[in-house]
Amino acid sequence: MSSTPLKLLLVDDQDLIRESLHIVLDMDPDITVVGLAENGHTAVRLCEELSPDIVLMDVHMPVMDGVEATRQIKAKWPQIRVIILTTFQEITYVVDALGAGAEGYLLKAIHPKDLAAGIKWVHQGGTLIPQDIAKMLVQQARSASHAEEAGDATKSALAPPQDTARTDIYGLSEREVQVLHCIAEGLSNKEIAEKLYLSEGTVKNYISSIYSKMDVRDRIQASRKALEEGLL
Repeated sequence: MSSTPLKLLLVDDQDLIRESLHIVLDMDPDITVVGLAENGHTAVRLCEELSPDIVLMDVHMPVMDGVEATRQIKAKWPQIRVIILTTFQEITYVVDALGAGAEGYLLKAIHPKDLAAGIKWVHQGGTLIPQDIAKMLVQQARSASHAEEAGDATKSALAPPQDTARTDIYGLSEREVQVLHCIAEGLSNKEIAEKLYLSEGTVKNYISSIYSKMDVRDRIQASRKALEEGLL
């Protein structure tokens, strides 16, 4: 980390959780808690006043929920990075939060040390999606895609087949498509390397190439775009 601590805004409607996180995270020399908010509306206002680097955002709050607050914050200040912190593991909240622009999603059961490490990782440009959540995301997207295909079957009966060209839409190689699948499943570079029998350096090169060809900046965007384009 740099010598200047990152500025963190904590957003949670429960006083106990908000204050507990404040105490725990403020003990880390690399993190300074610059503000506390009890709802999304206050969070947006404090972002304007305090210019935090990271916002740790609860989902279910009165006045304005975390998803809408994230959407407004990312629209006005795209440089502010948002991590959703919630007890709710339902996939709909994950999809909504990531769709609103959040860079990460963590459950409140996480160990404080892991939480601090996650905040620093996102500050450095990384993204956070627990592997089980990533798999649920992919499964749901596939289910939705299959349902849509079934509903459109009669409409497309006279149309020429297009699915065969899907994998070529960004000019990805067969190996890059394999790496993209692993990214969408939430695998780390090390896990991808082990699964595909590659070195971590080679995996990094493939990922850089994928980002460039798909015009995305991180794993979340790559996974989302791949799902939208039917590559997975």
